[in-house]
Amino acid sequence: MEKEEKSRWKRGRSKSSLDIVACSSSYSSSSSSLMNSLDDGCIMHVFSFLSPIPDRYNAALVSRRWYYLACHPRLWLRVDQALKDSSEPGVFPSVETAVSAARPGDTILIGAGGSHHVRDIQIKKPLCLLGEGEHPDETTLVCSRGSESAFEFLCTCKLSNLTVKAELGCCLLHRSGRLTIERCILQCDENPLDYLSCAIVSTAKGPSDVIPIPGEALSALVQADSVSVSRTRIEGGSKAVSTIGTLSLQRVRVIYSRTALLFWFDVK
Repeated sequence: MEKEEKSRWKRGRSKSSLDIVACSSSYSSSSSSLMNSLDDGCIMHVFSFLSPIPDRYNAALVSRRWYYLACHPRLWLRVDQALKDSSEPGVFPSVETAVSAARPGDTILIGAGGSHHVRDIQIKKPLCLLGEGEHPDETTLVCSRGSESAFEFLCTCKLSNLTVKAELGCCLLHRSGRLTIERCILQCDENPLDYLSCAIVSTAKGPSDVIPIPGEALSALVQADSVSVSRTRIEGGSKAVSTIGTLSLQRVRVIYSRTALLFWFDVK
């Protein structure tokens, strides 16, 4: 009797587990079919909430339709120095023209290979600048002498997977907003005037700069000035960051690797 009960229990258990697997597979197939039943505009709107790397990139690998929608110019702006047809939508020959054409919240994908020349580009709208290569040293932005900086940030922005190289001066000039720097390389050329070079310069004055506006207290808090750096190599220059305003360097962490130093820190 005991053996019969055990065998009956095992059969029942295996049947229930098969039911669970069947239910989960039917649920996943039904959810994907529901997603595909949406029109292109709705799916692109959903994709706009995904982070460009890696979520939106992974979504492009699902199917041909998702690849077309995830790579649509409405979601990305691309910089391609080898651009021949200027009429191609969403593709620009330089970083400066892409920044000028971008709308608030846009993501600019900068093509890998070669050097993109940038100088004193003011960014006054929320943007995300991404390097197209697998590693940050595959996408290099060069700021030549005679320029104060490669970029001047006056709004909340994000840089990721890029190498920014300044021949003299600073790589990034932070005036206001929240600047996020992830997995980048900031280089200042070594020369006799090395003491004038600095990877990041912040002139922001923090919360005291935020003017309270009735009914917009939340947006004022969101726009509080700060710089957040993570997993970033900083090479050359007199120091990694210089604060001219009221912000100060906080929570510094450094990891020593064989070839470089990786920095994590905040300026608040």
